[in-house]
Amino acid sequence: MMKSQVIMTLWKTKFTFAKTMKSIPHEWTCKNDWNNKEAFEKIVMFIRENGVKEKFYNKEYIYFYANKYKYWTMGNPLEKTIIINRAKAE
Repeated sequence: MMKSQVIMTLWKTKFTFAKTMKSIPHEWTCKNDWNNKEAFEKIVMFIRENGVKEKFYNKEYIYFYANKYKYWTMGNPLEKTIIINRAKAE
């Protein structure tokens, strides 16, 4: 998947505000809500292959920056990854 396709897909995707973590404002999208599960997995891999490593508290995540947001997953194996998160990039 090309970078422009990933950015456009993420931009058009519906994200839900994480109400249970108000102190860490971010949004998420769930694989189960995607009509195209293969596209979800391709975007997860794109984030992991093209993002940058950054620490959040004591844990390191890979963030992909686009559309004034940063996108990340929790680092589970691809077949167990069901969430893509995003937060406004600072």
